[in-house]
Amino acid sequence: MPLYDEIEIEDFTYDPETLLYSYPCPCGDRFKVSLEDLWDGEDVANCESCTLYIEVIYDEEDLPPLPEDDDDDEEDEENNSTSIESDVEGEKDTRRLEKNHGTNEVAVNKALEKLSVTSQ
Repeated sequence: MPLYDEIEIEDFTYDPETLLYSYPCPCGDRFKVSLEDLWDGEDVANCESCTLYIEVIYDEEDLPPLPEDDDDDEEDEENNSTSIESDVEGEKDTRRLEKNHGTNEVAVNKALEKLSVTSQ
């Protein structure tokens, strides 16, 4: 790929929704580079319509921060899901204990009745 030019980051257009920097290409399309690529030190913007590319001149301190990773959100969702599952299991265990306690109480009362009948 032939290097077309070196362009300062200030001359690019930044789209905060797509996290892409773009710059007009002589072919009519645009050179594009992602914010993540720039943070990773990749300073090349390619044009998808032709073979040209440009080198992006920038300082990392001038870049906007990267948004939170989606992977972290997925981990949070997994942790929340696990927590909810644990809560549901805990409630089931509590109901089992209450049911068993009720059953045990009935058995104890029956045993007491038998004792009181036989001791009279």
